[in-house]
Amino acid sequence: MTLLSPCTDQPTIENTGLPKSLHGVLIVNKPDGWTSHDVVKRVRTVLGIQKVGHAGTLDPHATGVLPVLIGKGTKIAQYLLGWDKEYAAVLQLGQMTDTQDAWGAVLEEKSCEALSEDDVRSVFMEFQGAIQQVPPMYSAVKVGGQPLYKKARKGQTVERQAKTVVIHDLEIQRVAIPEVSFRVACSKGTYVRTLCADIGDRLGVGGHLKWLQRRRVGPLHLDQAVEMESLTDVSQLDGAWWSLDRVLEGFPVVEVNGDDARKVLHGNAIPWTRIEWAGEKARLTTPGEGIRVRVKNKDGFLLALGKGPSLQPGQSEPMLVLDTVLG
Repeated sequence: MTLLSPCTDQPTIENTGLPKSLHGVLIVNKPDGWTSHDVVKRVRTVLGIQKVGHAGTLDPHATGVLPVLIGKGTKIAQYLLGWDKEYAAVLQLGQMTDTQDAWGAVLEEKSCEALSEDDVRSVFMEFQGAIQQVPPMYSAVKVGGQPLYKKARKGQTVERQAKTVVIHDLEIQRVAIPEVSFRVACSKGTYVRTLCADIGDRLGVGGHLKWLQRRRVGPLHLDQAVEMESLTDVSQLDGAWWSLDRVLEGFPVVEVNGDDARKVLHGNAIPWTRIEWAGEKARLTTPGEGIRVRVKNKDGFLLALGKGPSLQPGQSEPMLVLDTVLG
């Protein structure tokens, strides 16, 4: 299958049947060699919609699920970024690179002759659950207001603070030393290439990420994703296109009436006593920070995301506080 070049401009589709006010998330299978920005640019051009972004950058040589946010979908990036993710990957043992992946400069090589499959499996077990990771120099993490990768390109190395990430599941699929194929489900902020480098270090031979495919972002799966070359065929978008309401269905729904619906669209807080739970029994909630909810009108139209019941300074009663207006 021939992939479209990210450098080749494609004409806007005529008569796509998609409204110009399209809002939601398109699940794209990012090809090898494309940056996440390349994908955004192509979607913007092909669908003829200017307001397009993405949630969760993939490195150019990584493939797989890239959630592309369209229209008001760009307002919900923060909620998608918090989702856990699942990857398929290949660890190359015996070789360390400056980027912790196969596209960096080789720093050191060591023999893997003494390694056994049992050694590899034993060390993999040590990297499950909550672990500490030091962000790689070639990353977008900012130190002193500047992304680390900019310092790395200048040959600089700076001290970075380790952070806690969670490896929910780590499954070896094939061991053929010096390569190890595996699947990992992990929390946000996990660097799979750092995981590979750390496992290699623990085994005493070093290692780097040779191949990576993101198979899932929260509920968005690779088998639902549209291929880039299929973006010219709108009939292929059905399973890949998710409305805002569907993407956010993990949040319970509350309803507002009449003038309160108008106030919600202006971002105004609403007394919690005027809120109704939609399609479910009233929940037991304690005034305080509250829980995040989808806010709809009586016709079921999604208006906003908010939290409640929340106690605000100067307020005598708990409120529904709006943080993202979507209507």
